[in-house]
Amino acid sequence: MRILLAKDAGYCFGVRDAVNMAYDTAKEYDEVFMLGDIVHNETVVRNLARSGTKVVADLKDVPKGKPVLFRAHGTVPELWEKARENNQGIVDATCPLVTEIHEEIKKLEGEGRRTIIIGDHGHDEVVAIAAQVSEPIIIANPEEAHTLRKMKKAGVVSQSTQMIENVQGIINILIRKVFDLRFINTICFPTRRNHEQIKELAVRSDTMIVIGSFTSANSKRLTQLALERNPRSYQVTSVEDLDPDWFKDSEIIGISAGASTPDNIISEIVEKIKIIGQITEKEEVYE
Repeated sequence: MRILLAKDAGYCFGVRDAVNMAYDTAKEYDEVFMLGDIVHNETVVRNLARSGTKVVADLKDVPKGKPVLFRAHGTVPELWEKARENNQGIVDATCPLVTEIHEEIKKLEGEGRRTIIIGDHGHDEVVAIAAQVSEPIIIANPEEAHTLRKMKKAGVVSQSTQMIENVQGIINILIRKVFDLRFINTICFPTRRNHEQIKELAVRSDTMIVIGSFTSANSKRLTQLALERNPRSYQVTSVEDLDPDWFKDSEIIGISAGASTPDNIISEIVEKIKIIGQITEKEEVYE
């Protein structure tokens, strides 16, 4: 039995930087406050809480003299303005690729286009993107795209962790509905790379393991991509979720992880699978 670990499994640079900022700020100020969880991973949030990060519902709940950290997914402009008015110390942990999406959708609106966001309704990142412009349309799937009326001029961006297949399906419909359509491909490079790896790895593996929280949109998309290619694909959050029966009659075990999954959880699961499968060889990195 062999283990193939996707090279880009786990933290993307945006999440890693945001988490490190939270730890560093908590160490400097003893406490740092966030409006919501920094990333969609319960273990990361729990560990950060032990180090002094605290989640609050409103800026008024942040004590005077303590910094507020704006999360990797992005923050609506109203909160930026309110924090500045209150002279609160702001630690900006927004992923730079998400900030780029904010700038792109504002440019599209500036061109006089109706703005369209391809993304999950209610997701933190999508909410922040939508807040950059007035009256954007949010489309989650091709079925919703079919319900749109025809329009003369529109501009489209996508949530950074969308699957290219979903985006392509929606764009193919919008092409028939919009006379002047401009699309900016804002699926981030780490997402595209991780998606391509898991497509190949799921086919090559007898059993495929995806590590990530079920609150994480990008982890669930990895699982979806894996299941479409290999019915023996399973999403887990920790070693406790592993079932030894999954690995029976398996020669190759593929492993990937969502962008908010920390390295230590990946390592723990790899080591547990080695014990289950009595594997003595080091896992191989799949590029």
